[in-house]
Amino acid sequence: MSGMSHRSITLLIAGVCVLAGLVVAAVVQVPYVALTPGPTFNTLGKPDGTELIQIAGHRTYPTTGNLNMVTVSYTGGPGTDFNIFSALRAWLTPDDAVVPASEIYSSGQSQQQVIQQDTQEMLGSQQDATAAALCYLKIGYTTADPIVATVKGTPAYGVLRPGDKITAVDGTPVGCHHDVVTMIRDRKPGAPVTLTFDRGGAIRTVTLATKDIGNKPVVGVELGSPVYQFPFSVKINLSGVGGPSAGLMFALGIIDKLTPVSLTGGRFIAGTGEIEPTGVVEPIGGIQQKMAAARAAGATIFLTPVANCADTAGAVPAGLRLVKVGSLAGAISDLQAIRAGKPVPSC
Repeated sequence: MSGMSHRSITLLIAGVCVLAGLVVAAVVQVPYVALTPGPTFNTLGKPDGTELIQIAGHRTYPTTGNLNMVTVSYTGGPGTDFNIFSALRAWLTPDDAVVPASEIYSSGQSQQQVIQQDTQEMLGSQQDATAAALCYLKIGYTTADPIVATVKGTPAYGVLRPGDKITAVDGTPVGCHHDVVTMIRDRKPGAPVTLTFDRGGAIRTVTLATKDIGNKPVVGVELGSPVYQFPFSVKINLSGVGGPSAGLMFALGIIDKLTPVSLTGGRFIAGTGEIEPTGVVEPIGGIQQKMAAARAAGATIFLTPVANCADTAGAVPAGLRLVKVGSLAGAISDLQAIRAGKPVPSC
């Protein structure tokens, strides 16, 4: 009888401990975030009854098929109740992923700060996509690179100011084929450089001797996001979505609307990739969730940044054909080849 009592007490204590552990696991937040396939939008369509890409002031053409941008949703992070059970549930879901919260939130960032940052990146990607599309089509526009800071002890310090916008280097206008940093560094360290800049609407010019830092010619300016002046209006109507990874699909959608030949040939094409004004396609995050979202929406072809190809191994949904792209021009060539029944590079 005494032995049974001891066993009962032991079982009771064990049960209490297990219950306490479950309560702690349910209450304590874990430093992880779950990534899940998010919504996908046709850049050629009207998601909310309004054209996603609206162009005014330039001739446009009818489009067919789909050029879908894809997104990733995430749960967890500061101020949420994302616990070990949430993480396990996501880990056991085939198309979801669990990653350290630090991949989404920089040190000390709140959810609101991340949302604001993502929103700014989305707005920037829309501008860069327009610049890349017009650059590909050889439609002229102007670019100015704003100075956000100058570095003490460098030639620019005390001469250039935050708010000045560099418009030309050595007389060559800044543009998609000529960026400020590349043009400045196209000389020997110490060689002079002439900068044209806009200060409060007044155009000025200054010649500075570059400084040799790490065997590179430097003037000592920190630049912000480019400021563009396009010859006609390109408006992207999309709210509640952040980040820069839709740049490639925005650029393709703009080009499809501005040219008479359909890029899709009526096919359902999706893709992802951050884009530079030069047309270079950069890698993105959440590629596996984006592929799953694309296939679930009906896509049969998925444009994938070259640098993301390794991340797709073993995760490509059945019925989805990957096409690897490194540039906007390359993506357009691939789409033309697909229409013609020709082979294209795959991951």
